[in-house]
Amino acid sequence: MVAAGDQSTPKLETELRRGVLVLAVLSQLRTSQYGYSLRQALAERGMVIEEGTLYPLLRRLEEQGLLASDWRLEDGPPRRYYALSKRGTRVFAELEQSWRALNATMDRLLD
Repeated sequence: MVAAGDQSTPKLETELRRGVLVLAVLSQLRTSQYGYSLRQALAERGMVIEEGTLYPLLRRLEEQGLLASDWRLEDGPPRRYYALSKRGTRVFAELEQSWRALNATMDRLLD
């Protein structure tokens, strides 16, 4: 049992968040976004993520074939936009289904 004010609580919360970051990022890339807009979209929905965490994660997901990216010149400097690839769309759907089942199980356990 974790005591109130226990120093390990923030570490445990970080571990919980780390487990859902991939799903959170994929959920917001069903439409194309660049890094800053993605960070804003996540933060607006309560999932604050640091740049030092987000950008390496985006590169890793692209290397795994879950994201596709392209450079665009719009208002301002060139920006790299990311979106789900076909494989990423399939994986996202599978992870979403797994998350919903796990969440339902945890709700039953925590009640």
